[in-house]
Amino acid sequence: MAEGNKILANPAPLGLMGFGMTTVLLNIHNTMPDDLKMNSMILSMGIFYGGLAQIIAGILEYRKGNTFGVTAFTSYGLFWMSLVFILVFPTLFNGNDAALPPSSAFMGWYLFMWGLFTMMMFLGTLKKNLSLSIVFFTLFILFYLLALKDWGIISGGWIGVEGIFCGFSAIYLAMAEVINESFGKTILPVGKPILKK
Repeated sequence: MAEGNKILANPAPLGLMGFGMTTVLLNIHNTMPDDLKMNSMILSMGIFYGGLAQIIAGILEYRKGNTFGVTAFTSYGLFWMSLVFILVFPTLFNGNDAALPPSSAFMGWYLFMWGLFTMMMFLGTLKKNLSLSIVFFTLFILFYLLALKDWGIISGGWIGVEGIFCGFSAIYLAMAEVINESFGKTILPVGKPILKK
């Protein structure tokens, strides 16, 4: 996209890769036994690649005038940072009532609200490419499955498999945008929109 005489790069692959890789790693963890503690690798990815990289991508989408991109990338970047904060904050201030970890039931509501946001964002993808719609559809399903798990309605590491698929769908779209631009033609198809423009 041109801005005056400047050509602006597409920031979406950066945001999609940050989201995709972090989502895959977290959900590999989610397929494992519940008593396995989350480690610093996943938390670091959540702060920097899932969090900071997506926020940067969102700011760059703002420069391009892409309301959908700025809303999605900055929101999910801040989701990753807030999730890490929820997990780490109680350990920093152990014993402080204001820093107690959330109950599973209330964590379910946190995930539910992110699922609701994602469902609305999914509607915004219906006139964009099919690959983007798949990313948002599988993400909104993932948030609701995780909420149901925290509410004790369902259980099982199989939920992580759905999350791994969601993450890899974002990685695929990111690489499709990079590779297709590099070759100047479609190498990795992204699919036609669900709704006609």
